[in-house]
Amino acid sequence: MSTLPPIDTDVLVLGSGSAGLTAALAAAVGGLSVTVLEKAEVLGGTSAMSGAGTWIPASHHARAAGIEDSPGEALAYIRAAAPEGWAKTEDALWQRFVATAPEMLEFVEAHSPLRFALTPEPDPLRDLPGAKPRGRMMSPLPLSRWQLGWLGFSVRRSTIPEVFTYHEAVETDLYHHPIRTALQLWPRLLWRVLTSTGGKGTALIIGLLRGCLDSGCRIERGARALSLTTDGTGAVTGAIVEQRGVRREYRARRGVLIATGGFEWDTSLLQRHFPGPVDYLGSPDSNTGDGQKMAAAVGAALAHMDQATLTPSIPKRYQGKILAMPVPFHTEPNAILVNRKGKRFVNELRFNIGELIDSRDADGQPQHLPAWVISDAAMLRRLPLVRWAARHDPAWLRRADSIEALAAKIGIDPATLRATVERFNAAAAAGEDEEFGRPARRDAAAIDKRRRAGLDPIATAPFLAMPFNRSILATKGGPRTNDQAEVLRADGSVIPGLFCAGVAMANPLGTRSVGAGTTIGPNMTWGYVAAKRMLARNR
Repeated sequence: MSTLPPIDTDVLVLGSGSAGLTAALAAAVGGLSVTVLEKAEVLGGTSAMSGAGTWIPASHHARAAGIEDSPGEALAYIRAAAPEGWAKTEDALWQRFVATAPEMLEFVEAHSPLRFALTPEPDPLRDLPGAKPRGRMMSPLPLSRWQLGWLGFSVRRSTIPEVFTYHEAVETDLYHHPIRTALQLWPRLLWRVLTSTGGKGTALIIGLLRGCLDSGCRIERGARALSLTTDGTGAVTGAIVEQRGVRREYRARRGVLIATGGFEWDTSLLQRHFPGPVDYLGSPDSNTGDGQKMAAAVGAALAHMDQATLTPSIPKRYQGKILAMPVPFHTEPNAILVNRKGKRFVNELRFNIGELIDSRDADGQPQHLPAWVISDAAMLRRLPLVRWAARHDPAWLRRADSIEALAAKIGIDPATLRATVERFNAAAAAGEDEEFGRPARRDAAAIDKRRRAGLDPIATAPFLAMPFNRSILATKGGPRTNDQAEVLRADGSVIPGLFCAGVAMANPLGTRSVGAGTTIGPNMTWGYVAAKRMLARNR
């Protein structure tokens, strides 16, 4: 394998997702030379595949809408929502996030074509201190791939249709009536198709890339970092990179940012940190934990390796693989969740349901898995996406003419499953779920029409079972950082020159989200924090 002369740059960013590109943009606008290396041949990483729901407290968009908010209220909300004991290690990072996120958002809109708009969604943990009924959830407005010229067609595509915006998914009945909704929106959809315009993660990455290019960033595709380089003091000085069969050293004067995504496509790491069944992965197959491994090799402490974005999903064929397409199919009125014993164990409308599904026992093994969504023929009529998903993976949807036959197909005691369904049907008839407190009223869809509240009996054949284990959109464990996004050793000391952001870091929010957008918003913020620190750093 041939080796080329080294390349010098101020900032070396590994990964082209929202965290890496936000960092690149901020560093370049600040006057530094920036090189972004993307392992894949397409750009955008997991962020490009996302819905780009973005949780940012106390933003200028909220102020413009007359919504009062403050970093202090957001901090109170995060503290109240956090798992027990997390404040000891994460509180400084929470403080940095709420203080910096509003500034980051204004900066990104000032230096890129990205424009965000609020959604109608409330903070989901609405009974906690500091929660807001609206104003923290937002998403980008659509952008055309032609903003980037031909490079725009190298932005990674998604399992979810980019032609619709996040706002349209929330505000219309798209999931239940996709064809009718498309016909209602056809003029704008046609224009987007003709102009190669997309919303969600597509718009997010197009906008960030345009800002980076306009600020002088160098973007390289098909460039995989193999290892970090260090000097005699242990400071990180760059990386050894392989690009299309050629190796070369990139030397970074101000710092290296690891923004390489999760490790979910590394089978051994996934099995070690997420034992038990996993249904589907919803990220690029290039997310093999490169950043986590390189950081550990230079002495970084890894943490939160058992944390992830766990989202209810259906199967979707994507580039020859079956991947996760986020759809809350488990919230239908005639659907319940049962554990491996065939017993219902949760209010199906609970937020952060992925965290509950992933509950572990003292030995680290899943408590409830394998779990199943149980429903009936009405789901096939109400939610066409379920029928379409079964075509992508025929083994995903199990059907039977009786509850007992369905139980036999999924390895559950028939009498137990029958009793569980009968208890739910009785609750539906009474209009009250005394066992788990699931709302019987049907007004939950007034805000988010992807979800259907209410209680309907499971009574009409064919009866259905779909696995509901863990669909992972991204793991959220990696190098532990301080509140400046600097990577730490096990003794708490800083590894000079090494930074981490996005889902590659030991994420300070982890699996337990505080809103639908608590991956993208914090990812961008930590990229911005890392860039600000590099701008202040002299070597």
